[in-house]
Amino acid sequence: MAQTIYLADDDRNIRELMRTFLTQAGYAIQAFPDGDSLVKACDQRMPDLVILDIMMPGTDGLSVCRHLREKSELLPIIIVSARDNPYDRVTGLSLGSDDYMIKPFLPLELVVRVKALLRRSGNAGEKENAEKLSFGTLCLSLRQRTAELNGQPLPLTPTEFDFLAYMLRHQDQAVSREEVLHELWKFDWEADTRAADDMLKRLRKKLKECGGGVRVETVWGFGFRLARED
Repeated sequence: MAQTIYLADDDRNIRELMRTFLTQAGYAIQAFPDGDSLVKACDQRMPDLVILDIMMPGTDGLSVCRHLREKSELLPIIIVSARDNPYDRVTGLSLGSDDYMIKPFLPLELVVRVKALLRRSGNAGEKENAEKLSFGTLCLSLRQRTAELNGQPLPLTPTEFDFLAYMLRHQDQAVSREEVLHELWKFDWEADTRAADDMLKRLRKKLKECGGGVRVETVWGFGFRLARED
């Protein structure tokens, strides 16, 4: 059965272009001219992935992103926007989007990122899904795609989950920002490491709010590594 994608963009041409390429890639697409109608559709049935423009009539894309993330930590969300502004990009990622694309973009690039995000959000192989990973009081179940810290549930977005899973598999070493981008997004972001940094800020806040015990340290000039808190 085809995976379902909801996309919202007030530009009809862009909306139809995305619909055409994603349909050709094998996805079931529902397209909306604004964020409010997309939210109503999500209230009836959640899709497998959401694509949002920022500037739309009614509720803007950033507000929709925040609303959807509050409803589901696991829903993959991609923001597409003509606003190539560091503040908008940081805000979008901080509110819980898993990716942020600047218009104009190649439709095939969108398809690649959609495939990568859906793969991360639940399409790993059977052997990988059977694994459990742990570090200190942090435990990840790859089959259920759930996380616990200090015995309590740790809510994670798909990107946050896969970042921690990757770090747990390499817990005896530091990993570079470029390595994280390549391994998680499966796409060349031309060394744009802000996405990893913004996601990490959000994740560190969650680890702290859940009682700590494990932290992600910055290895200055290189990347990240896991550490236990005393």
